[in-house]
Amino acid sequence: MPRPAQTSIADIISSTIADAVRSITPTIQRRIAALAAEERGKGLARDGRSRRRVARARPRAKEMTKWVADRRARRVPTFVIEMTGGIDTKKKIVARYGDNAAFEKGKPPPKASK
Repeated sequence: MPRPAQTSIADIISSTIADAVRSITPTIQRRIAALAAEERGKGLARDGRSRRRVARARPRAKEMTKWVADRRARRVPTFVIEMTGGIDTKKKIVARYGDNAAFEKGKPPPKASK
């Protein structure tokens, strides 16, 4: 009587896994293809526009009519330079008119401090 061929458990497991992978592979490939087509469709739906943000146009700045020489002040407006007789830096204006001196367009400059 012939003996049945001996197969190891490792051989049985590897052949079972190979069969399962062979049977499931086409389904995975179809799903991946469908997802790729969907993503490609989303890209075309953007009308070919890039993803960069378009800079919004800033509204025109209003004409400055009041300026205070305080810690937050940066540049000295031209109307203040004209009012002070050519003083063009914040430090010089603060030295002459004092801290928090307010200049308004159309009005006389504040009194000079001592």
